[in-house]
Formats: sequence, C-alpha cells, structure tokens
Amino acid sequence: MPYWQLFYHLVWATKARAPLITTDVEAQVHHLLRQKMIDLEAVVFALNGMPDHVHVVAAIPPKISVSHFIGQIKAVSATKFNHTAGDGQHLVWQGEYGAFSFDGKRLPNYVRYVDGQKEHHQANSTIAILERHDGPGPQLLHEASASYITDDAAWRDELAGLATDQPL
Repeated sequence: MPYWQLFYHLVWATKARAPLITTDVEAQVHHLLRQKMIDLEAVVFALNGMPDHVHVVAAIPPKISVSHFIGQIKAVSATKFNHTAGDGQHLVWQGEYGAFSFDGKRLPNYVRYVDGQKEHHQANSTIAILERHDGPGPQLLHEASASYITDDAAWRDELAGLATDQPL
C-alpha cells in the first residue's frame, strides 16, 4: 500500500438547499456518509453540517479521484437513507460540491471548523470560501509569501520533523 497524506475539506448541499437533514435524521445520514467513506478507505477526521449541507474533513487515498469519492458517498448515503426512511422522508443531494486540499499542518484548523459548524452558522462566523459548493473555479486562496518556507534546508527540516519512525 502506498504512503499518502492527501487532506481535503469537502462540502455539498441538499437539492435546492432544502433543510432535509433534520435533527431527527442527522445521526443516520452522518453514519451512512461515514460508513461509505470508510468503505472507500478514507480517513474521516470530521463530519458535520447544517440541515441543508454537509462538511467533511477526510484523507482520500490516491487510488480514487475526489469526484468519484464524493459521487459515491452522496449516491450511497441517499439511496440507503431513502430505502430505510419512513414518513415520506427523502434525501437528495445537489450535483455540485466544493473540494479544498490542504496540508497536514492545517488539519486541526479544518477539523475545528467542521466540528463547530452549527456554532459558526449561529454566530454568523462562517468562512465564505469553505461554504462554497458550486460556482466557477478555481477560487484560489493566497497567503503572504512569508508563511511559506522557501529556503530548501528549512523546508527539509520541517518535513523531517513530521517523519514517523516507520521506514518506507
């Protein structure tokens, strides 16, 4: 198995932003999403959302494309939910999604953001670009150049500090 660290923040919405993920079905929907992600051999770090959209922080293995991954978890979760839900409940996702890659250093920030989704929406403290699930792309994020290590030796030292004691 190859070694990989491919971190993503994913977001997608229900069809027409309908509030379909109510508190009484949220746990079931999240369970179905998480189970399919695990079946696809992803590592799920955070999963949360609102009645009309979902956020996920996951590491997706390189053998599967991001679009295929998202398509699979959306399709399977909706199909399984719709087969088991009662009382006319129906889950339908929009075709669009947002996908943002990031490095392992920022993983705690993304996890904290997703874990706090309900609080961010209530306090109106969401990060607009991380709430996007459609529209033209790419919408690039730019950081001051000082935040990146440009010196090769410093970059190598930083990566060496992330190494595990497991040989390749």
